[in-house]
Amino acid sequence: MSIFTELKRRNVLRVAAAYLVVGWLLTEVLTTILPTLGAPDWAAKAVILCFAFGFIPAVVLSWVYELTPDGIRKDVVEDQNGGIVATPIGRFDYLTIAGVVVTVLGVAIFSAIQSPGDTGGERPLVSNESIAVLPFVNMSKDQDNEYLSDGLTETLLHMLAQIPDLKVAARTSSFAFKGKNMDVREIAAALQVAHILEGSVQQFGNRIRVTAQLIRASDGYHIWSEIFDRESDDIFAIQDEIASKVGASLSASLLGPAGKSLLAGVGTDDPDAYDLYLQALKERATFSYGGLRAAEELLKGALLIDPGFIDAKTELASNYLHQLETGLMSENNALASVLAITNQVREESPDDINARALHAYATTRQAIFKGDSDSVTGTIIELQELVAAHPREYPVRLLLGKMLQGVQRNEEALQLQREALALDPYNSRIHYEIGSLLLLLNRPEEARAALQASLDIEPLQPNAYLKLSAIALQSGDGVAYLRHSLKAMEIDSRDHEIPAFIAYFLYQLKLVEEADDFRDRVFAIAPASEAAYRLELVRAKTMNNEDAGLAAARRAIEDGVGDRLFAFSGAVQYLLRRAASTKTLDAETQFIEQHWPGIFNVDADAIPIRFLSAQLVAFDAWYQALPQPELLRRIDRVQSVISTYGGGVHLDAISQLTALALRDKSDEAIEFALSKVFTRPVAMDLEWRERYAQPQFAAMSADPRVQAAMRQWEAEEAVIREAARRFLLDLSAES
Repeated sequence: MSIFTELKRRNVLRVAAAYLVVGWLLTEVLTTILPTLGAPDWAAKAVILCFAFGFIPAVVLSWVYELTPDGIRKDVVEDQNGGIVATPIGRFDYLTIAGVVVTVLGVAIFSAIQSPGDTGGERPLVSNESIAVLPFVNMSKDQDNEYLSDGLTETLLHMLAQIPDLKVAARTSSFAFKGKNMDVREIAAALQVAHILEGSVQQFGNRIRVTAQLIRASDGYHIWSEIFDRESDDIFAIQDEIASKVGASLSASLLGPAGKSLLAGVGTDDPDAYDLYLQALKERATFSYGGLRAAEELLKGALLIDPGFIDAKTELASNYLHQLETGLMSENNALASVLAITNQVREESPDDINARALHAYATTRQAIFKGDSDSVTGTIIELQELVAAHPREYPVRLLLGKMLQGVQRNEEALQLQREALALDPYNSRIHYEIGSLLLLLNRPEEARAALQASLDIEPLQPNAYLKLSAIALQSGDGVAYLRHSLKAMEIDSRDHEIPAFIAYFLYQLKLVEEADDFRDRVFAIAPASEAAYRLELVRAKTMNNEDAGLAAARRAIEDGVGDRLFAFSGAVQYLLRRAASTKTLDAETQFIEQHWPGIFNVDADAIPIRFLSAQLVAFDAWYQALPQPELLRRIDRVQSVISTYGGGVHLDAISQLTALALRDKSDEAIEFALSKVFTRPVAMDLEWRERYAQPQFAAMSADPRVQAAMRQWEAEEAVIREAARRFLLDLSAES
């Protein structure tokens, strides 16, 4: 008798089929009803496991016993005389039962450890008290109203984050799924949350319709949903109602009474001020020149309507810091504006975390600018404490990272950003900051991957493309440098510095005509910028026009141009190098000090950053003019001042080589140059001819091995020049 016939005769197949059907139906019903009744999350899992393990005894019993008119008996067969005898349990029976048990146990264990989409790695535990708010969909005919749906999402995130014990996925990670056609269960798994809040916004005339629904991610069950039809002025009431009902729905089964606490929204009651604030958030999303300027005006408009709008004030202060970083504002103006705003906020709301962090950062940076570095360590500790107390406040963490980066504690800054990424994995800004730090740490491939991840989330980031262009130079690819830079310029056409970078690169390659096109763009956008001053001097040097160079450098000194893009320090360096070679150093020094008294005083109690930078570039001339002991004393003094900023004396390869040459350590300089400098692509140092023509490098440059390395660089430079020329020519032909 075959095994199949025996299974059929004993009704094992019927019992197994009936058990699976009934078990499946009961499991579906119970796992749907139990959460609604307030049962804990493990109850549904327990039901599934009970039915799974109950399958074993059901199959075994159906093999051993059968249902007869006289009740349940052991399986029997007729003897030769027609009598009934019990079927003996043989080796075959034991093997069959054992096989069924092993199979079911294997399936149960595999099901317990696997889930759809599991790749075999360690699965993170998802808290049942967790939620993500997906960007509400703009259903209005006017796509410009999208800021309204985004703003509603942002405010709901802010309000739900105040519910005790509720984990809310970060705004940036939630917004990474905007417009993506994905199942909510996939999104929940990616964000590691148990619930999803989603909806839509539709505006027609002065009416607004908001739909919202709260979904349990494990089975897609709608816990709560509602449609709100209101006047558009009632947007605040709608936000409050949605957040309160979501909190109540969650607290009924998860959070307890704490979930019903009063929720605070954005700090304004004026819909027009709120409207402008939302538009500002949208404008500054990519941190472009145009976006930051537009956001500034919108925030000022919001504050004109509601002067007490705290969130708009802190956003404006943060905006000024971003403008400082991107060159839109000078150091003095930006920091003064940040301090003025944060002082107001701290008076009105002393516990505002972002205002405290912004004020501490701006105060310390202003002190550093003036030459006082005593507060750096204390400010870092203060910001570290704020981050520890409020780990999800990324703006505070970002300021701490910038402070650590300023004192060359880049590994600590990187770890800080990696911790932020664990909390907010789809934040494009965090990926960008990680890429920037990896670039500083000379890990270009990792930096490239991080920057690309940032662009995958937010493609319209000019600064990310500029970082990629810097990585291209590290690999010696001039065409990639141009391609990334042009992409950045396309995204942010109002940024005058991007064409300045391109023009500077092309002037260094002696491609004057091509560079002039980008220089003209700089002067059309920002003729009085540091970039414009710098390009005038660079162009004069490229053309060997000494009169034009002197005029450009002296104009920068007289006008007090800022030192962004090496504009001020570059002018000082040019004037002093020329003066040293023409034996007019005293006269040129007097001219500079006339406009900037004390600029070359290395023994001052406080040395402003501008003066410190000027002293660093003065060593080329001082090497020729000062006795060796005095030169060494000044070098030691300047390095000592730099070390007071908390990060020690950080020197890149070129700075280290220069330090060796100034100290007349020629043999060490030669070995260092051959092993650390000339092994890099020439694209990283296109000013090398001018630098190594200085007297302190004479012995090094005379070495045959160094001369061979220089010839190799000349050949590489020629290749880059021709490739860049052809690339721009082809680009021009295409357009």
